[in-house]
Amino acid sequence: MDAGHDLRALPPYAIVTGDFVRTGGMDRANLALASYLALHGHPLHLIAHRVDDELLRLPGVTFHRVPRLASSNFVSGPLLDRAARRVGSQIAFAGGRMVVNGGNCDFGDINWVHYVHAAYEPAGVHSLARRLKTAWTHRRFLANEARSLKAARIVIANSNRTKRDLIDRVGVPADRIHTVYYGNDPDAFRPPTKQERIELRQRLNWPADRPVVMFIGALGDRRKGFDTLFVAWRKLCQKPSWDADLAVVGRGAELPAWEQRAAEANMALRMRFLGFRGDVPDLLRAADVLVAPTRYEAYGLGVQEALCCGLPALVSADAGVAERYPEDLQSLLLPDCEDASDLVARLIAWREEMGRLRDAAKPLGNQMRSRSWDQMGQEIAEAASAQLAT
Repeated sequence: MDAGHDLRALPPYAIVTGDFVRTGGMDRANLALASYLALHGHPLHLIAHRVDDELLRLPGVTFHRVPRLASSNFVSGPLLDRAARRVGSQIAFAGGRMVVNGGNCDFGDINWVHYVHAAYEPAGVHSLARRLKTAWTHRRFLANEARSLKAARIVIANSNRTKRDLIDRVGVPADRIHTVYYGNDPDAFRPPTKQERIELRQRLNWPADRPVVMFIGALGDRRKGFDTLFVAWRKLCQKPSWDADLAVVGRGAELPAWEQRAAEANMALRMRFLGFRGDVPDLLRAADVLVAPTRYEAYGLGVQEALCCGLPALVSADAGVAERYPEDLQSLLLPDCEDASDLVARLIAWREEMGRLRDAAKPLGNQMRSRSWDQMGQEIAEAASAQLAT
């Protein structure tokens, strides 16, 4: 912010979300938007459970903390909504703007959509009680989402795929929706030097002579498609020529079961479960390819970050991020996330052309890396200002 900025000169903003932190696509994006607004002189009100300390130190930032009950975003949702509507009314009275995320608050102003509940019904291998609870919460999410989106004055979608879902599945008018892609931190997500890559693999105890395939995603349900990758990997490991190892980053209720299945299939040495990791940029720089056979992905920040680190990434063709893939990378798009045999064939093809595909992915990675989080924040703020002028 310029030294001469007067915080009273620009309209205030309020943003409501669970967390403003650096992990997770939605949380990271909200953190970036908040930082942009604060650094450009907008008085900023954050209604959330957690806020990154660096953000709190910025001028003009007020944190309205909402307790997270029972460690559950769903249980705490009504508290977050109530606090946000109270603050939002004050902000609106002062001529400011309110940013909600999907159905997390019933306040009709700017709605930034990172996930469309109407586009995907969660599934998993759980007890009957757990499935009934999941179905009930999903219906609640659908109702909240529909009500909030239909009241919004402007909707920001994180991809054109999300925009289509909002039009077709929720009924949001197309002229109210603006697509704004996520930004990137070019210092954190960048290709490694040759020496850095050698040192990273040594530190991680990864073999220098075997490729490493990465999967990143929650293992609490089947949305990220790890079950498809597991079946494909078992088939690959039965081939004497297959020489790659799999590194799995993520945690969730199904993690112990997957570890047991890997051991029973004699794949414990070929499939490493790393749990939650805070060093994902280093892992990506040390790996050789990312695989994301997701059943639903509004965008796919993890895929973008892999590409920014110089990795080719196999991802479902209907993921939001896939719409940014050029023609020469179409072989990396999975037409059917349920088809393990197709994934086997595509991984074998990748292994045979590792060098060419890494080189082919560089232009897209460079393009994504050049787009900063500030550019994203600026586009959202400009879209909001333009909406007022219409």
